[in-house]
Amino acid sequence: MHRPRRATVAVIGGADEPAGILAAAEALGAGVIAAGHRLITGGLGGVMEAACRGARRSPAWTEGSIVGVLPGIDPRAANPFVDVVITTGIGHLRNGIVVSSADVVVAIGGGAGTLSELALAWIHGRPIIALDVGWGARLGGARLDDRRDDAIRSVATVEAALAELARCVR
Repeated sequence: MHRPRRATVAVIGGADEPAGILAAAEALGAGVIAAGHRLITGGLGGVMEAACRGARRSPAWTEGSIVGVLPGIDPRAANPFVDVVITTGIGHLRNGIVVSSADVVVAIGGGAGTLSELALAWIHGRPIIALDVGWGARLGGARLDDRRDDAIRSVATVEAALAELARCVR
C-alpha cells in the first residue's frame, strides 16, 4: 500500500538568538511534527536545535522525522535531537541543500546564513513563511524579485505560522 510522502518543512534561523526566539522555534518544531510533517534544519545550535528539540518532544515524533544537514563532515557536530544526520563538508553551501529539500521554509530571526537560505528558497520556488523578527520583520510581505508572483508570508506568532503552513501543504 502506497502512503503519500510527508511534507518536509525547513526551519531556518540564527545559531545565536535570544530566549524568546528559541522558545518560538521549539514550539514551531513541535507543531511541524504534530501536523504530520518532517523537519529539516542545518542541524546545529540556536534556532536549529530549538526546533529539533520541540520536534523530538512532540507526541507525534517518530524516528527519522528530524533531519539535520551539517556544514562539516563530523556527524558528532549535530545537535542531540537530530535523527538523520547528513554531513556535507561544504560549509554554508549546505544552506541550498536545506531549503531545496523542503516543501516549505519557515524563518525565525537569523543573520547572513538565514538571508542566504531565504534567497535560495525564493529562487527554488519554495513557499516562505517568516515570523516578524529578524529577516522576517524586514522582508515579510516582500517579493525578492520578479521571478515569482507571491511574497514572503509574514506572521506574528507560531500559531499563525502553523496555520499558514497548513495552507501551503494542502
